Amino acid sequence: MSTTAARPAPDSPLGKLMAALPRAGTVEWIGVRPARDTAMVAVESAQASTGGGLTGDRYKGGNGKRGITLIQAEHLPVIAALAGHEHVAPDTLRRNLVVSGIPLVALKGRRFRVGGLVLEGTESCDPCSRMEDALGPGGYNAMRGHGGLCARIVEGGIVRVGDAVEAL
Repeated sequence: MSTTAARPAPDSPLGKLMAALPRAGTVEWIGVRPARDTAMVAVESAQASTGGGLTGDRYKGGNGKRGITLIQAEHLPVIAALAGHEHVAPDTLRRNLVVSGIPLVALKGRRFRVGGLVLEGTESCDPCSRMEDALGPGGYNAMRGHGGLCARIVEGGIVRVGDAVEAL
């Protein structure tokens, strides 16, 4: 099933509710994974290629559905609390972008702009088994429902810390 098949008609009452977002978000952190099983590298900006991924990131998007991964900054303290930590650093969770101020779940199946990029939310970014090592026992479950969003890169460009995140 496509991500758009389950969406209500845009002019329906539910469609209108799902389209209304309180405000734009902000890119708080950017990270790339240069190789498998290596630490992420925080960067101030990154180039993204259409249908691919971020320059310097080992994961180049594969089938295009996971060209870039995003997580909400507001979920980091929740994940930390559920995993029994005071805080969790963004690189621990291995997502490319940490954004604040916008509910990522509302961008699933939609196109949105992040700085110079146009992305399309494709699927939830579920945690992987590595979260047990990163967060300790139960780390996988601490992230469930808080793992963020995978997105396809529809229009490449540059994304920078501080850029706006806006639904199109």
